[in-house]
Amino acid sequence: MSSDHISLAALPLPTLLLDAEARLIQANVYAQEALGNSEKRLIGKHLDELFSPKSEIQKLRVRLTPYGSISGNQICIRSSSLPISLHLNIYDDGITVIFVPEARRSEVEQHTKRHEMAEAVARIALEMAHEVKNPLAALRGASQWLSEQNLSKSNKEAVVQILSGVDRIRDRIDSFLQVGPHASVQMQKTNIHSLIQSVICYQPGIQVHRSFDPSLPDTLLHAARFTQALENLWQNAVEAADSKIEWQTRMAPLVHLPGHHGQVIEISITNDGAMIPLELRDRLFEPYVTGKQRGSGLGLALVERVMLEHGGRVNVDSGKGRTTMTLHLPIRTESDAEKHGDKRV
Repeated sequence: MSSDHISLAALPLPTLLLDAEARLIQANVYAQEALGNSEKRLIGKHLDELFSPKSEIQKLRVRLTPYGSISGNQICIRSSSLPISLHLNIYDDGITVIFVPEARRSEVEQHTKRHEMAEAVARIALEMAHEVKNPLAALRGASQWLSEQNLSKSNKEAVVQILSGVDRIRDRIDSFLQVGPHASVQMQKTNIHSLIQSVICYQPGIQVHRSFDPSLPDTLLHAARFTQALENLWQNAVEAADSKIEWQTRMAPLVHLPGHHGQVIEISITNDGAMIPLELRDRLFEPYVTGKQRGSGLGLALVERVMLEHGGRVNVDSGKGRTTMTLHLPIRTESDAEKHGDKRV
């Protein structure tokens, strides 16, 4: 295969093409970003000028054969010292190189773990709906009937307490079911900015800034379900902020979502409140995990579930005086949905 027949732009990971002497002849946008240089400045550089240690690079080249790829993990980018795993493969005209930052690997593993948790919660929610809601409805019906009978004052008070308790249980179950699998519904082409605007409301003492990219295209999504996720992010930011909240949207050309080969929208909401405790961050999107004194711990679990339904993901970045929740959402059209059979979530 010649380099003319290789399309690096379609590859979702940092990828290089080298000639037979291991000098760079092509780099995709992910590689340019990771290496901190444009393709024009990178062309002609030798492999061991880009990565170190030189001894490890030479060992990989010696072991490389036309019959399979070779990988090395004790490698870093020379300009930034960022640890990577390096994967080399021979093609007719030279060498292909794919490198994966270790931070990216841990991020993928974290998202996989969270998705597995979301699926487990979904199964529990379905079982709860089946096992609890029907008998609970019957119990409420019987209690309602009793409340309408000619009872003594003390008995009526007891029935009212029963009704109140049943309603609290029902509300609790309904909240939990929001993080379970959602019924199939038709997805519609939607403007993401209109959804964000719909959840913003006046908050005394808090300034709200909007930095929207007006060129963002509409995308297919379940508007009501996605709005629930945005409302939860907004409410969390309001409760955490000292004085400022900022919404931002933009294209994310360097973000790759599993199973999606098109463009990606980035939506972020930032507040200037206290840093999220380190011990909570890894479990922040699990049900019933919360750092608030009052809260169900289901809000971010719902956000995680909604993003999973839409083929996207959510990340958190928190430091002193600044916490940002970021959504990455695939841009999908009607033709994409028909091609993949996913017009419903």
